[in-house]
Amino acid sequence: MTKPTKKTPITRRSSQWFARDGVHGFLYRSWTKNRGIPHDQFDGRPVIGICNTWSELTPCNSHFRLLADQVRQGILEAGGFPLEFPVTSLGETLVRPTAMLLRNLASMDVEETIRANPLDGVVLLFGCDKTTPSLLMGASSVNIPTIGVSGGPMLNGKYRGHDIGSGTNTWSMSEDVRAGKMTVDEFHEAESCMHRSHGHCMVMGTASTMASMVEALGVALPGNATYPAVDARRNVLARESGRRIVEMVKEDLTLSKILTRHAFENAIRTNAAIGGSTNAVIHLIAIARRIGVKLDIDDWDKFGRDVHTLLNLMPSGKYLMEDFCYAGGLPVVLRTLGEQGLLKKKALTVNGNTIWDNNKKAECWNRDVITTWEKPFKKNTGIAVLRGNLCPDGAIIKPSAATPKLLKHKGRAVVFENIEDFHKRINNPKLDIDEHCIMVLKNCGPKGYPGMAEVGNMPLPPKILKKGITDMIRISDARMSGTAYGTVVLHVAPEAAAGGVLGLVESGDMIELDVAKRKLHLDVSDEVLAERRLKWKAPKPPLNRGYYKLYVDHVNQANDGVDFDFLVGCSGSAVPRDNH
Repeated sequence: MTKPTKKTPITRRSSQWFARDGVHGFLYRSWTKNRGIPHDQFDGRPVIGICNTWSELTPCNSHFRLLADQVRQGILEAGGFPLEFPVTSLGETLVRPTAMLLRNLASMDVEETIRANPLDGVVLLFGCDKTTPSLLMGASSVNIPTIGVSGGPMLNGKYRGHDIGSGTNTWSMSEDVRAGKMTVDEFHEAESCMHRSHGHCMVMGTASTMASMVEALGVALPGNATYPAVDARRNVLARESGRRIVEMVKEDLTLSKILTRHAFENAIRTNAAIGGSTNAVIHLIAIARRIGVKLDIDDWDKFGRDVHTLLNLMPSGKYLMEDFCYAGGLPVVLRTLGEQGLLKKKALTVNGNTIWDNNKKAECWNRDVITTWEKPFKKNTGIAVLRGNLCPDGAIIKPSAATPKLLKHKGRAVVFENIEDFHKRINNPKLDIDEHCIMVLKNCGPKGYPGMAEVGNMPLPPKILKKGITDMIRISDARMSGTAYGTVVLHVAPEAAAGGVLGLVESGDMIELDVAKRKLHLDVSDEVLAERRLKWKAPKPPLNRGYYKLYVDHVNQANDGVDFDFLVGCSGSAVPRDNH
């Protein structure tokens, strides 16, 4: 056993706590020993934090106690000292008004907890939508050796002989109920059939997208994106991650060495190839700016353009994440991108290998699920960034989830001033709307909601659904669930509540969408818009105190990642003050 002395070289962060002599070393070690920690645990071995988002309020992460135990075993096997800690957990399915409102708060929790404690490295356990970006944002601001472990998707939902997927079939079946095609009893029956195991949504929604982004960025081990939550290989991956983080500390393989500009370019192209969620746009921009990498909304168009969607997965296609796993998983997609010259092959990953070395031998076992580049599921379907007088700072659309014939369209605007106005009027049979109109929703952006809720994929009016119409163009400053689908223009910036032109649109205005030309134009003169602006008033936030006020006062717009203005940039791991 090595006894800590003044002569012991301080080579790790934890040494500043546990290798000290005198009263302060006594305090740090003694209180930690109250759980039966032997003295030789303080001999200089790497201290690893297990950052856990387990919560019964986050159904997607309900199995994380077991996952954390696997990580702990791996850390111990590799000679590390594991210390698990909780952070704010954001369950997309239960949190109101939206988990996105609390993403930045959770990231602050992660950042400050890591920085304030004697941790040499950290394992991030995330699953549900906002837990992944919030943990990565917080860890990026500290920049110590970091590895991510996702909780994994649920098994396929099964209903009356058919596979059903989280969210995607929820939206479609709810529309069927509204259209009179499905009974309420049948709808309730499907509830028990859709979510039948631990794990996050099993469609290519935001949770699965962000798990894929973590693997494409190189922050997780190969296989992270697709192993089902209840698959034994998920536990193996967690244990191997625990082992690997100990070695990463010894190698000083910090997060900034993984999250490079090339890593983000790889992730953008991967998102296009998997038909990933539009939410990844704001999350990756926020993560990049925390670690110090310049990433803009236009990069999504630049690097996603001309990338084909290779996955036939909901919400864009037929299959689910379990099928993706059995077909070969994300490594097959990464290999395909590499073979097409669309992968920065030398980008480093957490296992010490390059992204190409990890994936160059991947094989596909089902081409119905993962198509070839030559015969893709959909062609040229990366996230498209739109510009025009309606969105001078940009807006986005996911072509792979849209109706092709609507990607070029001009129609009359039907405007809803806010989400309450939408709910009040959408089911009214007297609503002046037809399938050629364009639905416009205001005041649902970062400041306007606040929190930029997933309400952009507005349900269609029953009078339209009863015609057999299932899609219309919808435009808003809101987000859309990654499980959703449709010709939906999102993240309009500046948002209505921040004085954007979106706030000046009136019912009857003509709007032109041309995705091929990346154009979104409001056919109203500058003079008329100027007159309308004189009458415009910013909406009042629902609360003007506490976190709501902090959020509204400091949140950036969608094109800047919706992070707080005072959190952009990496602060590092040094504790600002040490009173010991």
